[in-house]
Amino acid sequence: MESYLNDNFGDVKAKNSSDEALQRWRSLCWLVKNPKRRFRFTANLSKRFEAEAIRRSNQEKFRVAVLVSQAALQFISGLTLSSEYTVPEEVKTAGFEICAEELASIAEGRDVKKLKIHDGVEGIANKLASSYDVGIPTSEHLLNQRKEIYGINKFNETPVRGFWVFVWEALQDMTLMILAVCAFVSLLVGITLEGWPKGAHDGLGIVASILLVVLVTAISDYKQSLQFKDLDREKKKITVQVTRDGLRQKISIYDLLPGDIVHLAIGDQVPADGLFVSGFSVLINESSLTGESEPVNVNSDNPFLLSGTKVQDGSCKMLVTTVGMRTQWGKLMETLIEGGDDETPLQVKLNGVATIIGKIGLFFSVVTFSVMMQGLISRKLHEGSYWIWSGDDMMQILESFAIAVTIVVVAVPEGLPLAVTLSLAFAMKKMMKDKALVRHLAACETMGSATSICSDKTGTLTTNHMTVVKACICGKINDVGSSKETSSIGSEIPSSALSILLQSIFTNTGGEIVKNKDEKVEILGTPTDTALLEFGLLLGGNFQSERQALNIVKVEPFNSVKKRMGVVLELPNGGFRVHSKGASEIVLAGCDKVIDSNGEIVALNETSINHLKDTIDQFASEALRTLCLAYMEIENEYSAESPIPTKGYTCIGIVGIKDPVRPGVRESVAICRAAGITVRMVTGDNINTAKAIARECGILTSKGIAIEGPEFREKSEEELLKIIPNLQVIYVLNDIIRSGSWETNSVFVENPSPYLSINAS
Repeated sequence: MESYLNDNFGDVKAKNSSDEALQRWRSLCWLVKNPKRRFRFTANLSKRFEAEAIRRSNQEKFRVAVLVSQAALQFISGLTLSSEYTVPEEVKTAGFEICAEELASIAEGRDVKKLKIHDGVEGIANKLASSYDVGIPTSEHLLNQRKEIYGINKFNETPVRGFWVFVWEALQDMTLMILAVCAFVSLLVGITLEGWPKGAHDGLGIVASILLVVLVTAISDYKQSLQFKDLDREKKKITVQVTRDGLRQKISIYDLLPGDIVHLAIGDQVPADGLFVSGFSVLINESSLTGESEPVNVNSDNPFLLSGTKVQDGSCKMLVTTVGMRTQWGKLMETLIEGGDDETPLQVKLNGVATIIGKIGLFFSVVTFSVMMQGLISRKLHEGSYWIWSGDDMMQILESFAIAVTIVVVAVPEGLPLAVTLSLAFAMKKMMKDKALVRHLAACETMGSATSICSDKTGTLTTNHMTVVKACICGKINDVGSSKETSSIGSEIPSSALSILLQSIFTNTGGEIVKNKDEKVEILGTPTDTALLEFGLLLGGNFQSERQALNIVKVEPFNSVKKRMGVVLELPNGGFRVHSKGASEIVLAGCDKVIDSNGEIVALNETSINHLKDTIDQFASEALRTLCLAYMEIENEYSAESPIPTKGYTCIGIVGIKDPVRPGVRESVAICRAAGITVRMVTGDNINTAKAIARECGILTSKGIAIEGPEFREKSEEELLKIIPNLQVIYVLNDIIRSGSWETNSVFVENPSPYLSINAS
């Protein structure tokens, strides 16, 4: 049995199985079982093929439209632009000057000509009764008006199927159909021969069994559909940052409306069709729409942002123009049909077992019926009455047929795959209550046999709420605590150094300090940015005045590859200043000068370099995340197209940021160890910081090994086999771990806040 399953189902993986493999093992189930019933919780391959064909067709059409529009751009500048567009009366009445269809047509064809006719991005914003700085008003009446004219940012979803639909689907099973025929014949013959109600007992018994099976199956299926609906609802709780009424705030993507100013950063998915307002180094991955893997540079010349695409690099503000089903993603989704999920390995094997048992049961039922019929025919031939068939003979044939059907019903374990599906769905639901989203149903099964957990540090093992607790400014290390202590630190720092420090903190950041609806100061941004901005406020800095004092020429946002962020500022005297911050080892390596205790710039010598490196190690050993702040002056002209320099900086200082360990992590690690599961930390933080946090969590033991990514990659397979059993911390810097080096049953944990996400492989 095991060899048969391996031969036929061995290449059906937990996820990403080839359609050919899935189709091949489905074709084995042509006998006994109804494929529609058996595969009701799995991918519909025929519809999946149709959806893929439609998707490819739409991608090709969209790609051609993009190419044609790009080819036409060179002629637009020479054309005399004239508008034939007439604003509908209901749009005018609502206070707008452009309708939803016109906005959708601009994004759909990337129509630069239409955009110029409407006075560009700023003109579109004005016609949508919005502005770059204020956004749209938030009064309920005006929001409702906007929704009526432009719609809401939701896609049409398949309505929840009613209970009776599941009852009808349960009745489609071939075995139940055979039983229904038996029940009908039994009732007909029984009532004819024995009358009512005695003759109906057998038939009603079969009807009752059919109803019981149908109701149990329908109720189970219906409950499971509701569970998956709840799970999908939780997965779709995504928020974005927008500016409304002049305040930057977080709202659900489903509350977005045309006119909203959305703030996008690396990794964000564009939530609606819109236009680029401002930003730096924006690269958009449009492969989900066009199929093209090459990222598209979005700027004021090519301002079109389409929903469903992803921000690959940079950050920007976007003016939302089209939402919901009018977006390109909405139109694409309208033509596609949900394909379903692949089966888990256990489901595959159980379906295979059910197939084999079903065929065996059918074989024996046919043999049993044949033997019983042979006995009846032999008796009739012996009596010489084979041309005369009485009611008793018909009843005997019916009873033989019923016995054969009973063998099939008993033999075919239809509930086995269903029980597994329901148990896995229940596990997903239970984990969801613990704020753990399982992205694949197979993960609930494979996690049960996991022997290794590879966890990220920041935000997973720690709270992801960071604060600056230590700082080394002008060569002096200080503890950062209350506002009074921080103010005293500010008074000790020379004014020139303090000015440069505050400028670095407030300009070289992806965060922002705003006032919320209650007129309270609120810091928005990544945990690292918010920690630095809070430190800057405690030093007495003013965010708005620093941002308005100088013009920002270029920004290179932080990403996990560069491990640094840079910004170029234009100075009043005509020069330029570059600020850089990031991983201490990387930024410090690009410095050749430092600000000393007197606020003067001096060259870095061996003593000062060793002092700074010892400071980094000291902070890291105390489980602090270290960041180095540096700057440099550029006297020559600087072009926004030029890359930000990486060498020649002056070190301003080093800050240590504390990210406390989540409550209960140490206990959870201990439970995993007791269960025989090895917990490892994989992080991009400083190796000493990672080791300190790992010790605090109970991950790193006295016999444990901590290793850096490049060193790990250089190991041979034999060396890896020796160190992996004791490997507990790995520091990844601009590096990729060889997935084949880990044990087969591993769980990788990441943290897309506010939910924990688990992938098992």
